[in-house]
Amino acid sequence: MEIAVRALVKSYEVPVRGAGLSAALRALFHREYKTVTAVNGVSFDIAAGERVGFLGPNGAGKTTTLKCLAGLLSCTRGEVTVGGYNPSKRQEEFLKRVTLVAGQKQQLLWDLPPTDTFALNRAIYEVPAAQYRETLDALVALLKLDAVLHKPVRQLSLGERMKCELAAALLHRPKVLFLDEPTIGLDVVMQSAVRSFIKEYNEAHGATVILTSHAMDDVTALCPRVMVINRGEIVYDGSREALVERVRPGRTVKARLSAPAPAALVGALDRRGCLRAHEGATLTLEVARAELGEVLAAVLAEAAVEDLSIEEPPLDEVMAELFAKTEAP
Repeated sequence: MEIAVRALVKSYEVPVRGAGLSAALRALFHREYKTVTAVNGVSFDIAAGERVGFLGPNGAGKTTTLKCLAGLLSCTRGEVTVGGYNPSKRQEEFLKRVTLVAGQKQQLLWDLPPTDTFALNRAIYEVPAAQYRETLDALVALLKLDAVLHKPVRQLSLGERMKCELAAALLHRPKVLFLDEPTIGLDVVMQSAVRSFIKEYNEAHGATVILTSHAMDDVTALCPRVMVINRGEIVYDGSREALVERVRPGRTVKARLSAPAPAALVGALDRRGCLRAHEGATLTLEVARAELGEVLAAVLAEAAVEDLSIEEPPLDEVMAELFAKTEAP
């Protein structure tokens, strides 16, 4: 396994005090702490070359877990290995194998062009000159960076900076990518370009990708497998399709008829409990997958259908329902 995590726990000692001047004065001489557990007994395996979405609400433990995997934090308890290395030891070979891209952080030098950061990273990672040039040329072509390479970073748009951040993080050809909100703040065109690039890099280099994002379009486009964490614990680990089926097994069917829907058909659909909306010649149904064929056959037999669409529930709605269920007492 490329990544193996066993019973990972990460806790912090957080100072606490009451409100007011007297509490502030007491805290100068006697500070009180409470223990906050950000990750609580998480275990999972990820094979080389997998693309995995790591999802959860704010404060669920996603970024803390990524930082433990990347070696930025040490585990309180448990075992973590990435490519056979213990991340907390931060061995040189391990650091050359991984990269962490955070959408809200930047490594680019603000007043210098991206090429200077690229050259610095080449020196840090000791990338041979020929490999550096080959990799940089490929990244520039894939991300369309020609026009921005020699501009000061402060003059670049957010989307241009984000693409340069990706290029800087991948110059040493890492085998494991930890991506924390990589498309945050980007417009839809830039989001699509970044997703396409990540997928191409994964397929070309066999790299393992762990992605955290609140943009469910990122997950839908990139991640066949998803892990869901809530309150520091894994509440789901499996295929994206199976998650949708588990939480929202129904499919939304929208039918536009050539004439107003017959009253008998509307009544039959209502009795089945699948009619969600009916307006003139338009029907909106919520149908279980097992009953889909039967319901569609009934609609087609009773009415002339001009247009028909079958949609899966949006992943953001599925996640909202899952979080609501896990939060319920």
